[in-house]
Amino acid sequence: MRHVLSLILAVGLAVLAFEAIAGRRDELAGATSLIEHIHWGWVAVALPIEFGSIIAFAALEQLLLDAGGLVLRLSSLTGIALAGNAIQNSLPGGVAWSSVFAFRQFRRRGADDVLAAWTMVAVAVLSAASLAGLAAFGLLLDRSGPAAENLFVELLVVLVIFAATAFLIRRRWAGSGVPAAIGAGLIRTSQFVVRRPRGDARALATRTWERLTVVTPSPARWIVAGSFALSNWALDCTCLAIAFIAVGAPLPLKGLLLAYGAGQLAANLPITPGGLGVVEGSLAIALVAYGENRISVVAAVLLYRIISFWVMVPIGWIAWGILTARGKSDDRARQGATS
Repeated sequence: MRHVLSLILAVGLAVLAFEAIAGRRDELAGATSLIEHIHWGWVAVALPIEFGSIIAFAALEQLLLDAGGLVLRLSSLTGIALAGNAIQNSLPGGVAWSSVFAFRQFRRRGADDVLAAWTMVAVAVLSAASLAGLAAFGLLLDRSGPAAENLFVELLVVLVIFAATAFLIRRRWAGSGVPAAIGAGLIRTSQFVVRRPRGDARALATRTWERLTVVTPSPARWIVAGSFALSNWALDCTCLAIAFIAVGAPLPLKGLLLAYGAGQLAANLPITPGGLGVVEGSLAIALVAYGENRISVVAAVLLYRIISFWVMVPIGWIAWGILTARGKSDDRARQGATS
């Protein structure tokens, strides 16, 4: 039933997309005309910048894994990031599939379950926080109303609450047994529902908490990790900005960061793989709302998606193929050594 409903939803979205495109044929024709006169030199600049955003994401993972005692090469993690990006942008529910893929790749390279899961959670939190910060900065650039000041206060309150909670958990609860008790309750629930994981719930929770408290990045390392997370989004947003220049359209400085934040949030909605169609629409609508020319916006957004989506996805699947082949080769080598 789930697959049937997903198919019906996909067909319905396709019909809506077709109707929307059919009603905007003049705009698409104008956008196509702009893309035909593209400045390829700027495209050549945008491509390595987009690839640099993937490298920044891989560097973020490398830094956090290193905090847990696992040192991996940046090239290896870049391949994992490219492959995960392709999985996320190609499959329905791609975020979950890419998370499973990354988790297994970390485990294959020596991370235990706790370190692999901790790294993925930390990466997700830092990425979300840096994206929110980028969008908040875009709102601060819009000085037309008091919304920027209100958002700044709200972000400051959230930051204080988060820091205070982290301090209490780390300093006051670390030896109190409260985290282990909560974890044991969750494990018992899991054992009752799915019969996993096996073993004494309290002992499993205690070992997991002890392992988690070993991973304690220094404040300086957290700052560097946050800068890598921010660089990932900033470089990708720079690619969007260059797309405007490449099609000969004026750069929408006022609404670019806000529109980009909305588009990236739309990309993570489990509607279409990679937010296909949703991202383009949200970016275009947001930028047009700021008074930008509709045809030039559509042309720039299409070019940006060609670079960040249609070019990167095949490269990512190639990386997935290489990683899969190497993994099978390593498994055969280990089996041969044991036999």
